Amino acid sequence: MVTVAAGLAVRAWTTGDFAKYAGDALYTVLACCVVALAAPRLRPVVVAGIALAFSVSVEFLQIAGIPALLQPLLGATFNPPDLLWYAAGAGLYWCLVAPWSADAVASTA
Repeated sequence: MVTVAAGLAVRAWTTGDFAKYAGDALYTVLACCVVALAAPRLRPVVVAGIALAFSVSVEFLQIAGIPALLQPLLGATFNPPDLLWYAAGAGLYWCLVAPWSADAVASTA
């Protein structure tokens, strides 16, 4: 919910490249959250990798053409800089979640 709220806030309160690329990063953070909910035992780095792979795959699918019905969710045009921002989103998720993971908590005990 926090990720969706952040995405909506960025789109509402900012414009231009910042809004677009922050949205791309948050798209991958949201994908990370979905993966983590679906497979809660995965390590954060694996969750981030799966979500990054998904985001990059969707970006490359845009070259082939995404059906019009899915374009509002998945985008319509390939934009190479998006790939960097997907990686930034996966990295942000990992930086925020990894310190609280079971592995990190166990190593400090």
